[in-house]
Amino acid sequence: MLKKIAITGPESTGKTMLSEALAIHYKTSCVPEYARSYLGALNRPYEPRDVEIIARRQLKLLEKYEKNSQEILISDTELIVIKIWFEHAFKTCPSWILKKLDKQQYSLYLLCDIDLPWIPDPQREHPHLRDYFFNLYKTELDKRKWPYVIITGKEYHRVNNAINAIDKQL
Repeated sequence: MLKKIAITGPESTGKTMLSEALAIHYKTSCVPEYARSYLGALNRPYEPRDVEIIARRQLKLLEKYEKNSQEILISDTELIVIKIWFEHAFKTCPSWILKKLDKQQYSLYLLCDIDLPWIPDPQREHPHLRDYFFNLYKTELDKRKWPYVIITGKEYHRVNNAINAIDKQL
């Protein structure tokens, strides 16, 4: 049975770096974050329909990677990220996303702590709201009673903490 590991958390918490390092360690694939490429090609401010497109394409990417994975699959993002982003930016979230989120199944969520320094990036929006967003992610995971571990530490310590959490769970 495929064990899916979701990397989640606020902006600039090392999710992509961690996802890629875990995929290398476990000799598996990493589902990339579709929003990065989509927003990078967008020549205007994003709108609700853009975030819906991102959500749909992220789900299609996940399906594609699931079909080609054997034991473990690492996902650089998941629908909690989309929900929190949608609600913060537009004060609502489409019901179809919420329904898909209710059915989302990962063996473990790794919630990246905000203990890394903020790295500016044109796609990052809220350096002053890191605590606020971290608490939203934690509350969402707690509310759903989904298995998660908060991942802390810098550089290789962060990766090792994630590996230890995954190995304990699996």
